[in-house]
Amino acid sequence: MLTGTGVALITPFTSAGEVDYTSLERTVNNLINGRVDFLVVLGTTGESATLTDEEKQQILQCVAVATRGRVPLVLGAGGNDTAALVRSLQTIDTSAFSALLSVAPYYNRPSQQGLYEHFAALAQASPLPILLYNIPSRTGVNLEAETTLRLARDFGNIVGIKESSGSMPQLMQLLAHRPEEFSVLCGDDALGVPAVLLGAQGLISVMANIFPKDTAEMIRLALKGRTHRALELHYRYLDFMTLLCKEGNPVGIKTAMGLTALCNDTVRLPLVQGSE
Repeated sequence: MLTGTGVALITPFTSAGEVDYTSLERTVNNLINGRVDFLVVLGTTGESATLTDEEKQQILQCVAVATRGRVPLVLGAGGNDTAALVRSLQTIDTSAFSALLSVAPYYNRPSQQGLYEHFAALAQASPLPILLYNIPSRTGVNLEAETTLRLARDFGNIVGIKESSGSMPQLMQLLAHRPEEFSVLCGDDALGVPAVLLGAQGLISVMANIFPKDTAEMIRLALKGRTHRALELHYRYLDFMTLLCKEGNPVGIKTAMGLTALCNDTVRLPLVQGSE
C-alpha cells in the first residue's frame, strides 16, 4: 500500500525546450533527501502530453537510475483510447516501477459503465498494480465513488486512487467503504491535511517539488494524528498552494522552481511561462 507523501514530478526543460536530464536528476535527489515517500513520473505535472515516446523512455531511465531503489516509483500512463493504452503497456519497461497511475479517459466523457470497462480492461492487461486517477476538472468526467469501489472490489490489482475531484463528501464515501488494502490518496495540496485527518492514506503533491521536507513532514504529522502541528504547516503554506494553481499546473510550480537552483521555468506549448 502506498502511503505518505508522493510527488507529482515535474519534467525540467532547458531554455531551448529540450528535456534537462541534469536538472531532473538533481530534482529527484533533492526530493529523496527531503524524505518524500514515493515519486510519480510522467503525470500531468510532468507535462507527459507534450513528450515524445523516446523522451518518455529516457525520462523513465533517468529517474530509475537517479532513484537507485531508494523510494518506490509510480508510472503515469493514461489515455482515452482503451485499446491503444493496453497495447502501450506491452512496450514499456516497467521493471523499476511499483505501480501505475492511470487517469480517467478525457474528452470522450464516458459513462460510469464506460469508465468501469476501461479500467477493467487496463487491470486485466497491466503488469503493475494500478492507482486510479480522478480529476474531473481536466477529464470532463467524474469517476464516482461507487464506480471506484466496484473496481476495487472486482480487481485485486486496482490498489488505490488519486482523488482530485475536490469533493470532500466523495472522498469520505471512498474512505468509509474502501477495501482494507485500498489506498485513498489526496491529489490536491490544499486538501492534503484535511483529507489525511479524515482517514486518507496520504497526498500526491505538486508543492513537494520545491518544499519536499516540509510537505512530507506535514503529511507525516497528520498520519500520526499530531493535528496541531500538521495544521500549522498546512496554514503556513496555504497561500503558496493556492498561488500554484493561479496560472495552472505545472506553470505555477515551474515558476517557483525557476527561482531556485533546481531548474528553470520553461514549459512546452500550449503552456506558457508564468507571470512574475
